[in-house]
Amino acid sequence: MERIYDKKKISSCIAKSKYHAVLSSLDIDSYLIKYEKGEFVSSPFEKECLFQIVEQGSLNIYFIRDDGTRYSLSNGTTDYFLGDMDIFYPKNNNIYAEAAESLSCISFSIEKHREALLSNNKFLELICRSLSSKIAVMTTIDAAPASLAERVISYMKYKCDNQTLKGIEQAAFHLHCSARQLQRILNQCETAGFVKKLGKGTYVLT
Repeated sequence: MERIYDKKKISSCIAKSKYHAVLSSLDIDSYLIKYEKGEFVSSPFEKECLFQIVEQGSLNIYFIRDDGTRYSLSNGTTDYFLGDMDIFYPKNNNIYAEAAESLSCISFSIEKHREALLSNNKFLELICRSLSSKIAVMTTIDAAPASLAERVISYMKYKCDNQTLKGIEQAAFHLHCSARQLQRILNQCETAGFVKKLGKGTYVLT
């Protein structure tokens, strides 16, 4: 991830944006963020609450349940909003946005500019349209089919501290499988090189 504060580059991106008029009317400090493919653009681990508009590239947004099941929520390209829900509600601890390719976004702090954002009717109109569109899409989604092995990997990656599974019985409960099934999957993943055993009932993603 790279942050760019060059005012000329920022002004150029805003000028080319579909939302130029609204962005120009906001008295906020904007900057650009560039992401490499596979980097998280937004995740529960991020402490900073940002509003981001995709300037170039694309991203995938998905929801991870406690059992490792993955729901695809949306695919975002140029002009897509991230952070629109965070203006009104605390950040959801299960939603991730990941760069599907090299990506750049016009970004600014929600916390720092919340008052200015909420007092701008044109900006709020854009947010309402964005959220309405996302809600319409979410009503038609379902969980992506996933094998137990895929769910175990997702569970370790997104739900375990430091991507480390500790305790077979407890993890099996969350994954809705037996401890024996989970142990078999972990053994297979260890053989394949996806995980490494650190001790009894403790595995880390490699």
